[in-house]
This record gives sequence, structure tokens and C-alpha cells, in this order.
Amino acid sequence: MVKIAIAGGTGNVASEIVEVLLSKKKHHLVILTRKDTPPDAIVHPDITYVKVDYKDKASLTNALRGVHTVLSFVVVDRDRGSVSQKNLIDASIEAGVKRFAPSEWGSSNVTAIPWYTEKETVREHLREVNGEKKVLEYCLFQCGLFSDYLAFPHKTAKHITPLSLPFDFQNRRAIVVEGRNDIDGLTFTKAEDLANVVAEAIDFEGEWPLVGGIRGNYLTIGQILVLGEKIRGQPFSVETIKLEDLETGNINTSWFPVVGHPSIPKEEVESFSKVALKGILIGITKGAYTIRTDDWDKLLPSYKFTGVEEFLSEVWAGKP
Repeated sequence: MVKIAIAGGTGNVASEIVEVLLSKKKHHLVILTRKDTPPDAIVHPDITYVKVDYKDKASLTNALRGVHTVLSFVVVDRDRGSVSQKNLIDASIEAGVKRFAPSEWGSSNVTAIPWYTEKETVREHLREVNGEKKVLEYCLFQCGLFSDYLAFPHKTAKHITPLSLPFDFQNRRAIVVEGRNDIDGLTFTKAEDLANVVAEAIDFEGEWPLVGGIRGNYLTIGQILVLGEKIRGQPFSVETIKLEDLETGNINTSWFPVVGHPSIPKEEVESFSKVALKGILIGITKGAYTIRTDDWDKLLPSYKFTGVEEFLSEVWAGKP
């Protein structure tokens, strides 16, 4: 048994992983939180909640004494200058932590995705602290988009909030970049699979890969549309938008996916949703959601990932 600290451990992605780790009955979890323990927090004898100030490296270091692995789920776009995560990394080194996973859990690069810009700051800090010699083993867990989002508005994971994408299976419609259906694609991973991979990684005896790619499923835009029409039983209404119009913010589609997420204030949802549509579509053209490595697939060869078609066929079966 080792002690695992989880920064931002009450968030939705973190909670999926916490549930799986608890089910293994192997480790003690230290949930780091900025606020008092929320009333709906998971209660378990193998969980300790610790209120921390991410601006105070000394207190972070004390909270991490005796911890083997730190998993970070700090909300990246709320961590200006990556102060919280850089302090968390420095405190991990000072406290003697062996392994660290920064707040990744998604895209392979941050090109054209403004809310992920700080990820590169954290990556650079990790490279710097290990510049002369390795002082902290770390892994960028990258899984693409959650296939659970293609089930919107149906909730298919215990904690993950359903999110609307430009591929709207419910209303049989999509928004795509003109002329790129067979060029661009996305990696999809079910939230449950990510949680299981992380749990396996905690117990992995070898060294973590620097870039921990998870390539459970890959579909081109064209394949997503074909799959959607097959599963939903009717053609999709597809609107196209020129890449140059996206880049200049000239978006005149008849609809856009509304991104409602716990980390986004209600008054910012509409404006963020429009930024998100631009970022996601341009990001797709830049390969942001194409996971280039399959390290964890290879390191965990016996693990069977949930197929997108298998999963969505079950979700949408019998639904109007």
C-alpha cells in the first residue's frame, strides 16, 4: 500500500479515478482541496481530506510528506501562470514524492485551445526540474476526448458531467470544418477506461513513460458521422465551416454546442461555448485530440478498451 495525493480530488474526472482506486483496496488517498470538504464528498476510511493553499509551498510540502504519487486535476485555465501546479511540483520534490501526473487527461497538444495553454507551462517546468538529473518521475496521461460525451445528454459515468460536442448524436447533427472529414480525427476513451488505466499505472512496477498516450479508439470525422447515422438510424444534418472563418471568429452556424461544466460560471457559459466550438474544431485540424503515442496500451496489453461503437450502440438503443 502507498499513499496517493490527489490535487483537485473532488472534481468530476478525479472522482472517477478515486472511485476505482478505492475499489482496489490497496492504497490510502489524500485529497487536497482549496476549500472545506464538500458535503457530497466521497466518505471512506481510506480517504483523508486536507485543505491546502497552493500558493504556500511549505504547507504543500508538509501535506505531501510520505506520499508516493501525486495526481493533479487542478483546473488549468483557472491556474494563471500555473502557480498552483508549479508549487505542487516543487513541493512534491521537496517532500520526496516519487511520481507525479500533471493535469492533462485530454489533448496531446494545446494548439488553438486557449483553455489548455497553461499545460505547456507545466510541461516546461517538469522538463526544467529534471534538467540536470531526474528528481521526479512524471507522466502526461493523454486520452483524447471522453467517448461519454458522444452520449450527451445521457450520463454514462458516475461523476463526469455530460458535455455537448459539435457531433450531436441526440439531434442527429454536426458542425465540421470544410473539406477535412477524411483528414482529421479524434482519439476517444471512455472515462471508466481512463480511471482503470490510471489505477493500473499506480501499481506499475516499471518507470512511467513521459508521455502516457492512451489510444483506445481513433475515428476520423467522416467515420464519426457514418457511425452516428448508423446508430441513430437517420442521416445527420451537417453544417460546414471554412477553417479561415473559424480562425477569424466568423462563425455563423445555426447552432453551437452549449458547454455546461462545473468549472465554468453560469454567466460565462454562452461566451465560453462559442470559444470552445472554435477551439475544438481548430484543435481537431491541428491534431490536438489525436493521441500520438500508445504507451499505456502497450504497457497494459491485457486491458480491453471499450469500443466506441459498442458503447454508443448500447447507450442509444431504443432512444428517440
